[in-house]
Amino acid sequence: MVADPKNEPTVEVERWSNPLADRYASKEMGYIWSDRHRYGLWRRMWLALAEAEAEMGLPITASQLHEMRSHLDTIDFVKAAAYEKQTRHDVFAHLHTFGDDCPEAKPIMHLGATSAFVTDNTDLCLIRESLDLIAGRLASVIEKLSSKARETKSIICLGRTHLQPAQPTTIGKRICLWILDLLLDLEEINHRRLLLSARGVKGTTGTQASFLELFNGDHTKVRQLDELVSNKIGFEKSFPVTGQTYPRKIDSQVLTILGGISESSHKAGNDLRIAAAWGELEEPFETDQVGSSAMPYKRNPMRAERMCGLSRFVMGLQQTASQTAAVQWYERTLDDSAPRRLVLPQAFLAADAVLVIYSNIAGGLVVLPGSIRRNLEQHVPFLASERLLMAATTAGGDRQELHEAIRRHSHAATAGIRDGRDNDLVERLITDPLFKDVDVHAALTIDGLEGRASMQVDEFLDGPVEEALKKCPERTGESELRV
Repeated sequence: MVADPKNEPTVEVERWSNPLADRYASKEMGYIWSDRHRYGLWRRMWLALAEAEAEMGLPITASQLHEMRSHLDTIDFVKAAAYEKQTRHDVFAHLHTFGDDCPEAKPIMHLGATSAFVTDNTDLCLIRESLDLIAGRLASVIEKLSSKARETKSIICLGRTHLQPAQPTTIGKRICLWILDLLLDLEEINHRRLLLSARGVKGTTGTQASFLELFNGDHTKVRQLDELVSNKIGFEKSFPVTGQTYPRKIDSQVLTILGGISESSHKAGNDLRIAAAWGELEEPFETDQVGSSAMPYKRNPMRAERMCGLSRFVMGLQQTASQTAAVQWYERTLDDSAPRRLVLPQAFLAADAVLVIYSNIAGGLVVLPGSIRRNLEQHVPFLASERLLMAATTAGGDRQELHEAIRRHSHAATAGIRDGRDNDLVERLITDPLFKDVDVHAALTIDGLEGRASMQVDEFLDGPVEEALKKCPERTGESELRV
């Protein structure tokens, strides 16, 4: 440990710590997957089960339930760790720790349940909370990008296909491409969130045999107990059938959503990095920020780079979740435990970190109109070739002959540019008799080359974007970009 001379909290330096929690993700997401929150939920699962069993007629007293409610957050983690070292079973350890806090209620805790009742229902709650936070972050990023798209809808820029110069578009229209990807991600989150169910009370292999014993063979009461417990922990319904665990297919589907968000973010991050290299866009750059330890002039797109790096990490986790779902033998196998402890929290923390960065970039995106115009003007003679072709044909020329002339002059001009000369396509066309009846300079006007791009921005933002945001009323507050 390193002591701070100001008596502030010490920093752990003797063992590896997870940078997702320490450097990148928000405190909100970090808390969701914290031990305190997780094991607090475990106690709430035991309470929900006891309450439901009491309401269904089992001999559980109000005093026992009160005792449990009074100790939901008084977890002795040191004692729990000692129990786990002794028993090699985390659920059993925390059950004993809870029982020590509630000696009167201890005999009725975990009645009829298996460990998966506690762990799986809790994990589903954590997934639900995390999806809600991610959805709010997505909506916030979409709003910020929408504002920037509206501001820049008429800034004409060079289009790029195959990363080569192409028909002009506008900065705002290009930002709308980023927004559309995020809208598709938001739709997926809303869909999965709607389908998410509780595991409920299903017993050791999913047959509910233990609960059927408790209720003397009354199938109706067992079904009612399952519904009641699911409602108490915040779900409208439970999965209709399970093995010992909820289907690990759910984890795979959730990781697919997070991977999709990462795909969208990575694409936008790459676009921004390329635009920064061409001097057209920049991410926020603070007054005291250092771009390079060796090159003081540097303004590296480090936020976009980090966003891309973390996005690749999330996409890589998808495969583990898929493999885990694929190898769950019959009613369950425990080889899912270790990868799920690693994959689920890290995927959510990393996706959260990606969106925190994305939000920061979107809110402070710097647009450089001078460079944008300069890059565009350099290629305008080529980009206006279709307009020139139409004008010369209308003036009486042969379309095929004109096309060949433009092609020949364009390639010659390109060869000159590659040799370091200026683009002389305009001069070549002016002196070509085939274009003597065409106002070449008028055809080279930039305005209009962008087509309907500006109008498309308004139509998109006022239509699909506004509708999607109405369906997602929750917004997250601005989270600190920690490094």
